[in-house]
Amino acid sequence: MDLTHFNDKGRARMVDVGDKSQTDRTAVARGYILMSPETIEAVKSGGIKKGDVLSVAQVGGIMGAKKTWDLIPMCHNILIDGADIDFTVNSDRIWVEAKVRTTGKTGIEMEALTAVSTACLTIYDMCKAIDKKMVIGDIKLVKKTGGRSDFTLEG
Repeated sequence: MDLTHFNDKGRARMVDVGDKSQTDRTAVARGYILMSPETIEAVKSGGIKKGDVLSVAQVGGIMGAKKTWDLIPMCHNILIDGADIDFTVNSDRIWVEAKVRTTGKTGIEMEALTAVSTACLTIYDMCKAIDKKMVIGDIKLVKKTGGRSDFTLEG
């Protein structure tokens, strides 16, 4: 398997996508933040002093997707056609799912993963005053379409 982010001297490079065709591309990523039941209740009831946790995390996740190229060294600056974040609140965790779409020459998986990560970090930041034991976990790509291959995580 060739590692495309290395040049012939073994040093890092940004992959040249200039000759690739533009295609519709989507990515879905998912992860969670584990927290105490008391923190879950505070999030649901609006009892977090910093504000509406999920609304702020929604914006934070979208902003994270938009800034991925600025954070991950070899990512291209991609024009994002759309990004959305969904939350599922359980008794001990909040699941975060990001769906991101573009029409371009390179994939959008990193943007979806960064959106989930940033949304989870935003939730952590907003709740850390009442719960220092929160854990962010299981962030992964669950679906990708467009480009050379499609991908769906089984299960």
